[in-house]
Amino acid sequence: MKQPFLSATPIIEAIENAGFTAYFVGGAVRDYLLKKPIHDIDIATSATPAEVKNIFHTTVDIGIEHGTVMVIHENETYEVTTFRTESEYEDFRRPKDVEFVRNLREDLQRRDFTMNSLAMDKNGTIIDYFDGKTALANKMIETVGSADERFTEDALRMMRAIRFVSTLGFKLEDKTRIAIEGNRHLLEKIAVERITAEFEKLLLGKARDEAILLMVQLKIFEHLPMLTSHRDGLMHMASFSLENLNIEEMWSALLIACNVSAKEADAFLRKWKLPVKRIKTVQHIIKSVLERKNKGCWTRLYLYHSGLNIAISAEKVFSVITAKQQDIVSVRDGFAALPIKGRDELQVTGRDLLEWSIKPAGPWMKETIAAIENAVVEKKLTNDKQAIKEWLKQWEMI
Repeated sequence: MKQPFLSATPIIEAIENAGFTAYFVGGAVRDYLLKKPIHDIDIATSATPAEVKNIFHTTVDIGIEHGTVMVIHENETYEVTTFRTESEYEDFRRPKDVEFVRNLREDLQRRDFTMNSLAMDKNGTIIDYFDGKTALANKMIETVGSADERFTEDALRMMRAIRFVSTLGFKLEDKTRIAIEGNRHLLEKIAVERITAEFEKLLLGKARDEAILLMVQLKIFEHLPMLTSHRDGLMHMASFSLENLNIEEMWSALLIACNVSAKEADAFLRKWKLPVKRIKTVQHIIKSVLERKNKGCWTRLYLYHSGLNIAISAEKVFSVITAKQQDIVSVRDGFAALPIKGRDELQVTGRDLLEWSIKPAGPWMKETIAAIENAVVEKKLTNDKQAIKEWLKQWEMI
């Protein structure tokens, strides 16, 4: 077994020594079998939350009503969840009641997809009640039991299915695919933040083009924020070669594909409940991409006002939407060659302007500093205090 499981084995052994059973479950087992990096280790057990807390010295109640206790062991945290069954769901997203059980199979049969219904004991033996290993071998996303039931229990599972198409490069099993198309309207019942989290993972997956096409084919996009009228934009996005873009760059490419301007991006992305900082970054990238497209190259002024990071992001997105070779080296070299990299490097301040002029303080100062800044960046003026003073006199700005 891989190290993350070995590190967590003492947790399982402690539970077993107390007379209960415990297994590794979920995505960690799936990723282990797929030989992918393993992240969070989840453990399922026949012990109730109270019994788990009695076994370990340091625990945190993080979802005890649903049976989950966080166990802290050697500075690592592990979520330990009691085997459970769930009754009918409320609002297509949360179980009305949770019943703790002592049987592993009962717990695994409530999982979303067969590939996520696998369990593994401390010795590395796989427990596979629902043909999860077959699904992995066939690279197939298939629900545990009735697809309609799984999706009406929690409609977000439909977005998770499409996300797994992107991140794992798997296909949808036929009944699962049909059920998604038939239940897609239920996505409107799901909190936007949950949908956004899945959509962003989808955008960063290796088979995002196939996932985006599926969103169009199954008409999922009609029930996602702001995308209802952007079928063509999504098809355009799916045609891009989107390698090595970060999430802000992905959003920028999507909005450009959908003909959403930098100004319109604010309202668009707020509907997705994105952080304000991310929205501002995307707006800046879009604006810079369009400037790059219109000018045909990076001007000194635009490199300066964009800043190096935004300029690099814009160059990457520009190369994606135009299918042209990106030239990050020229962007870096161009930025490095700028006379100044920021306003704080100017050799004059507003205080100097007041000393040199008889005008009272006012908006003219900001405008004058901006004019000096641009002239220095354009190499029309040396960044020297005396030279700037003479330049201002020449143009009667003081």
